[in-house]
Amino acid sequence: MLLRWFFELRYLFGRVPWDTGVTPPEVTAFLDHTPRGRALDLVCGTGTNAVEMGRRGWEVTAIDFSSQAVQAARRRAAAARLLITVVQGDVSDLHGVHGPFDFVLDIGCFHTLTREGQARYAAHVARRTLPGSTFMLYTFLGGRNQGSELPTEDSLRRLFAPAFALTSVDHGTDGRHASAWFTFLRTG
Repeated sequence: MLLRWFFELRYLFGRVPWDTGVTPPEVTAFLDHTPRGRALDLVCGTGTNAVEMGRRGWEVTAIDFSSQAVQAARRRAAAARLLITVVQGDVSDLHGVHGPFDFVLDIGCFHTLTREGQARYAAHVARRTLPGSTFMLYTFLGGRNQGSELPTEDSLRRLFAPAFALTSVDHGTDGRHASAWFTFLRTG
């Protein structure tokens, strides 16, 4: 609950340094080489990536638990004259989000979840995708973070198996944190 208020206040006062307004090159490269389909943007923030996918012809559903972020994403989609479904909800409980989706994107949410939340999240993502779907995840790596379990490459492989196969990892850093882009392919 405290985390939710933190984000509500940050969005309310416009102090969201993680929301750059620019779709990352890893995502645009994927979109450049992938046929359009249905996309799910997990923790969409102000809708930057949802709008980019919509502009490229994807049918987009976006979700965030911050009401301020959801309102901003809806305004951004409306300004772009795109029909994007933006819902307020919890990414570890996607009961109100209906798939299947061909592409699922998470930039920076997964590492904020508890271990139990991560397990629920993985199960929900698997249930809303079909074989051949792509799941892209950008996350911090390693250790513990204020009660959340920061994943490792091995823990992600185990958590998303057998539904997903890890097809690529691009390691990097984000400030003081080790981070990586993970691309998974829905297998069976």
